[in-house]
Amino acid sequence: MHKFVPAVLFACGLCSPLAVAAADTADPRLWLENVDAKDALAWVGARNSESTAALESRPDYAARRQQLADIFNSKQRLVHVGQIGDRLYNFWQDAEHPRGVWRRTTLAEYRKAQPVWETVLDLDALGRSENAPWVWKGAQCLQPAGDRCLVSLSRGGGDAVEVREFDLASKAFVADGFKLTEAKSRVEWIDRDSLLVGTDFGADSLTDSGYPRVLKRWKRGTPIAAAETIYAGQKTDVSVAGWSDQTPGFERQFVERSPGFFTNEVFEIRPDRLIKLDKPDSAELRVWREHVLISLRDDWNVAGHRYPQGALLAMPFEQFKQGKRDFEVLFAPDAHTALQGFVTLRHGVMLEVLDKVRGRLLELVPGAQGWSRRTVAVPDSGTAKIAPLNPMQSDAYLLTTSDFLTPATLWLAGLGTDKRQKLQSLPAFFATDGLAVEQFEAVSRDGTHVPYFLVMRKDAPRDGNLATLLYGYGGFEIALEPGYNPAVGAEWLARGGAYVLANIRGGGEFGPAWHAAALKEKRQNAYDDFIAVAEDIVRRKITSPAHLGIMGGSNGGLLVGAVMVQRPELFGAVVCQVPLLDMKRYHLLLAGASWVAEYGNPDEPAEWAYISKYSPYQNYKPGTKYPRTFFVTSTRDDRVHPGHARKMAAQMLADKQNVLYFENTEGGHAGAADNAQRARMWAMAYEFLDMSLK
Repeated sequence: MHKFVPAVLFACGLCSPLAVAAADTADPRLWLENVDAKDALAWVGARNSESTAALESRPDYAARRQQLADIFNSKQRLVHVGQIGDRLYNFWQDAEHPRGVWRRTTLAEYRKAQPVWETVLDLDALGRSENAPWVWKGAQCLQPAGDRCLVSLSRGGGDAVEVREFDLASKAFVADGFKLTEAKSRVEWIDRDSLLVGTDFGADSLTDSGYPRVLKRWKRGTPIAAAETIYAGQKTDVSVAGWSDQTPGFERQFVERSPGFFTNEVFEIRPDRLIKLDKPDSAELRVWREHVLISLRDDWNVAGHRYPQGALLAMPFEQFKQGKRDFEVLFAPDAHTALQGFVTLRHGVMLEVLDKVRGRLLELVPGAQGWSRRTVAVPDSGTAKIAPLNPMQSDAYLLTTSDFLTPATLWLAGLGTDKRQKLQSLPAFFATDGLAVEQFEAVSRDGTHVPYFLVMRKDAPRDGNLATLLYGYGGFEIALEPGYNPAVGAEWLARGGAYVLANIRGGGEFGPAWHAAALKEKRQNAYDDFIAVAEDIVRRKITSPAHLGIMGGSNGGLLVGAVMVQRPELFGAVVCQVPLLDMKRYHLLLAGASWVAEYGNPDEPAEWAYISKYSPYQNYKPGTKYPRTFFVTSTRDDRVHPGHARKMAAQMLADKQNVLYFENTEGGHAGAADNAQRARMWAMAYEFLDMSLK
């Protein structure tokens, strides 16, 4: 699937202690940014001991943790697959395989109730043999041959990976094959004996954001040092990457330079030169067989036409390169709809669309008279997600449908028909009898109507005493959709709580404009929206501040940190996960520089003027009574620096606030590396909410 964000959410190495020490010394807690320093780890150890003593000793904790482990390890989880060659591959973790197995089966087996699987790579066995805490980060495979893959492995779950060539026939790593040491690598096959590689090539090969700046062509049997440079970007870019089309008859490679998080330039790699493709820098371009597909983040006025923001355009690729611009509009948004992404099949393109934050699917097929369009029948109350099986050769795809109260169901479907085979459904991990879903709108400070979903018992008294969990994100054009979440259901709804999902600005629920409404100097709009939702559920007497908890991770961690500081009296508890919090220094830490297009540059006085008004770390007011807060992060998070959570927690603890802090030693930006760690982390979070709100 193509999500319309630049491909820069890959590895970033840990911040150098020397670089941290040389930075702004005015911050008395700067030493906590030294990730593996003894004094910092001692502080973490002490905080972890306090949190585990407070939460893991509670009467319900052990049962809650076991229930979550059972959910995460359930043999009845949906089995999503991708096709490589003539086999279907899946990565699977459970209690017997905590780090997981990469396995395969045939399509005929997969369609059975109990498929027989063949193990291809056992990560637990590999970790034991190499004495390394390997975490699976995926495989890039040669198509359509389907016999070789580039497997990415992370130590402890961070974004930085080691890449090794793997032979699928022998189920073994290739002894003299392609291999890259741990780095923020991005690799693509050109053919069996050559790759496009962006990695840490040494001095001056990375951008200020910590991503590859240089793209090279690496031929089998030669050292990486001898790889041929194809393109070099600027140090100030976010990243440079290569991508390839391996479709038989349409083989081609491209360079993608991303000057900013939401801008990119695309070059086709020709034998003797690079050809820059003429498109708006904010637009995303992909190729599919003889077509070019362009998604617009902004309006595009070209050749006498105005193509609207949020549209998806198509035309023959060769005509596009010749300068023609008479596109066919495959999708144009309206006030209620937004394109979330698309997948290509052998003979058509499938679009995922949100309509009033509910999933819809559209099918488009090119023909002699233009593109035909068909709405695919899916349930109208939740999400609908698609993944192709073998898009080069097949029109088959997997369809996943769910909503808040309906367990996710996996279907085998195909282009041109609504007939499909039901493969699996999740079991009912929690009882839904008596629960109801409603969608409301809150009115934000500037008058904008902000939708949100409320899930609660129909018979719950609306007297303001219901423990309620409000979740939000509001950034990077990422939409929060109504889907089945067994952990929320079993650990919160089934225990009598209400759950609220806020679709605030900054997200992608209504396309690029909804996102742009909270960019940079408009960031406060996202926080005003979240506050408006909180006030609305209080006004409706669903809950009251003493019983209202908020939760968010990453950019959502920044969200809950900001609103906690701005409106401490409105919330009873805060769960702040892998957060950004020190927005004065965020761009200096790990991948932070890549997000300047989202937040602004704090080194620019005009931009710090608006960032400084909401940055949680700088806006903390000693002596103010803040809600109970639980910070969760990971030592091995090499995307958002754990120093954010460490420093904010230390600041609040010094002010005698009611704060707990837990830092997992593994897990990367996900916070956990296996299901046992996930169960522990989430059990602690729900125990904290119970302790604080009920």
